[in-house]
Amino acid sequence: MPLPQLHVHRHDHADRTLITLAGEIDLATAPLVRVALAACAHEGIRTVDVDLTAVTFCDAFGLNVFLAAFQQSTRARRVLQLHYPPPVMVRVIAITGSGFLLHEPHAVRPPRNEVGAATSGGPARVSADPAAPPDLGRR
Repeated sequence: MPLPQLHVHRHDHADRTLITLAGEIDLATAPLVRVALAACAHEGIRTVDVDLTAVTFCDAFGLNVFLAAFQQSTRARRVLQLHYPPPVMVRVIAITGSGFLLHEPHAVRPPRNEVGAATSGGPARVSADPAAPPDLGRR
């Protein structure tokens, strides 16, 4: 069985960065994401956009990296936004109430339990189709 792979591509433009991830984010690869996001913070990048279009899997380790980076970014008055998460990740983000990670989140119905009753008191803030990340010159 091949080891999971994650490709990390970073494109800087002034004080803004686009990080494109491709592959699986899990216990083995989440440290790659953590390092990439930490490097942006260390280098004074004010806004980090993370393109998840090519992410095929993201477990709790990956989500935890994004949550920790978001917390650190917020404290430092920086911006971290996730763009184009795969549907499974959108569901995990909705269930965990982490929609604030997504670029321009939109209200969606809360997850439902087996009998169809809502499992939370209000809508989760997530988007299956967030607005496009800014064009940072990649082609």
